[in-house]
Amino acid sequence: MMARFRVSTDILRRLGEELITSLDQGLVELVKNAHDADARECTVELRNVEKPGGTVVITDDGDGMSRDDILNGWLVLGRSRKVARERTPLGRWPAGSKGLGRLGALRMGDEVRLATRPQGQSSCEHSLCIYWHDFESRDVIEDVELSIHSTRTQAPPGTRIEIRGLKTQVNESTIRKLARELILLSDPFGDSRGFKPTLVAPEFKVLEELVERAYFDDAEFQLVADLNTKGQVSAKIFDRSGHVRWQSIGEGFKSPYRAPRVRFEAWVFLLQQPSFVGRAATVGEVREWLKQVGGIHLYYRGLRVRPYGDLGHDWLDMNLARSRDPELRPSTNTAIGRLIVLDEDEDLLPKTDRTGFIENEAFHQLRQFAMDALEWMHRQRLAEREKERARKREQIARKDKRADQALQRALYTLPEANRHSVNTAVQKRMSTLLSEREQIQEELSLYQTMASVGTAVSVFAHEIEGPATNLTDSIGAVERRSRKALEEQYQATIGRQIEAVKRSAERVARFATLPLSLLKRSKRRRVNLDVNRSVEAIVDLFNPFLQDAHITVLCELCDEVVNIQGSVATMEAIVSNLITNAVKAFRRPGLPFYKRRLVVRTAVTGNRVLITVLDNGPGIPPDLGNRIWLPGVTSDENGTGLGLTIVRDTVSDLGGMAEAVPKGELGGAEFIISLPRKED
Repeated sequence: MMARFRVSTDILRRLGEELITSLDQGLVELVKNAHDADARECTVELRNVEKPGGTVVITDDGDGMSRDDILNGWLVLGRSRKVARERTPLGRWPAGSKGLGRLGALRMGDEVRLATRPQGQSSCEHSLCIYWHDFESRDVIEDVELSIHSTRTQAPPGTRIEIRGLKTQVNESTIRKLARELILLSDPFGDSRGFKPTLVAPEFKVLEELVERAYFDDAEFQLVADLNTKGQVSAKIFDRSGHVRWQSIGEGFKSPYRAPRVRFEAWVFLLQQPSFVGRAATVGEVREWLKQVGGIHLYYRGLRVRPYGDLGHDWLDMNLARSRDPELRPSTNTAIGRLIVLDEDEDLLPKTDRTGFIENEAFHQLRQFAMDALEWMHRQRLAEREKERARKREQIARKDKRADQALQRALYTLPEANRHSVNTAVQKRMSTLLSEREQIQEELSLYQTMASVGTAVSVFAHEIEGPATNLTDSIGAVERRSRKALEEQYQATIGRQIEAVKRSAERVARFATLPLSLLKRSKRRRVNLDVNRSVEAIVDLFNPFLQDAHITVLCELCDEVVNIQGSVATMEAIVSNLITNAVKAFRRPGLPFYKRRLVVRTAVTGNRVLITVLDNGPGIPPDLGNRIWLPGVTSDENGTGLGLTIVRDTVSDLGGMAEAVPKGELGGAEFIISLPRKED
């Protein structure tokens, strides 16, 4: 007797549930099947999905399936009848794999109805119904019989899949996400849209219109880099006028790359108002467009692969590179791009759940090529900017020299009696200018130091964010398993230690996110700033750290809405440094851990806004006095002495004044910031 493997219905259920984790992911899998069937159009319709039990209908005008295709292809898991190295009649490369993604998608409901009309078999429609509850009472899937019915029809070729009894409800957020997935699926930024998936929903139409506006002409630069079959690179960078600004045949790249043939295109935008003067589009319009479709997407055989280019998925580390070295680098918010890969030799291996590729050597090399292309573009732009700086420095030096010569000539034209007094006055003025220049150079050096500190902190935050999250997740798993294994003995054995590790992991995670929040570029825009809301937001941001330091913080905000002309970053520079200063003061040796108080207060007096930060700590040491505002002066042996200097300079730039009281209302230091109020 011959034996063979048989798959249990329990495995079928688990496999279906694990492959697809969300409705949008499942529906995209079925739309990809339509693409491989040479469909030109595919429509996704949602019916009564506001609560569980709804229906989804996917219709396409592709080649359809014969009875044999259904029996030996569509219903078979683990292998595909598609020949991956042969193009379809429309010239497409099949992107489908082994039917596992399709299984997960079909398992989203209680019932599946298939109706398909094959190309070449006129007037014939094959239909099939799958009732998943039939499998629950059977041991193996072969025990469930599925019947294919054939009828005559005049309808054109195509396929219709209806999934009834959805297990979850669909909210607006999921619909918007699905709309974005379908619009980006078939590369809407290319020259051809031979495959057009559509979602029957208002959200889709609005987003489609936004995407089709395509603001590529407003990009400052376009990068085009090709990797050939030998792993060699050719790259060009075009300016806004379409002229080639820089080009390379392998120079600056780590060739050869052991990756499939690929084209990388990226458009980089300068999202500043002066750059858009005289253009049809506004900065706001381009920002909104990039918000929906920005990032670097990966298109494999004509279809987009998740999660590359998804919101928050910076797979080329663009934002990390920008935080380390912000000069002239694009981010996921200022660039859009695509890598187009055919992969005729199937070097890239899709993951089972169809979200991304297994990170083998070919994928790593592909990613490295794209990162190197961005780095090459950065070097070209940086070199040009440095040449321009050098040119301007030489130009200024020549102007200074000519101005000195003109001044000397003018002096000698004066009468002898007046020449000495005028020359003395000029020399005094020159001496004052030199002193001012030295002061500017000193302050520049100070802020270069602070910028270096900020960059280092940002890099640390980026690097620690992932491990911190993994640490939190891992200790959570250890806790669950330990409780299960030890039961009543858990708390008496390792419970306290695990709780301590959990608290430490949470602190590390919070410390990783704080600098990234403070360094957001959007916070540097100058606006009419609501002082109360800004102060409240900063205190909320720091509150977890204040709790860790056993400090009770109280916000006493005035009832009146009051604005200043400034940015979120300037307000954070003031308040966050004053809060940090108080935290450091409480750490001085000999101070208790209890009854620590910090108050942040706002008030209005005339046309001024007062922000007061006071604590019940040890106060300002008598030997420091007003020297606390100077760079490098600190009572903390591990401090930088830059925090209060930043406060002083920031307040001054806003046209305000800063005052320090060594022993204030609560007994500790009290800082009073006075800023000009922005009148309505």
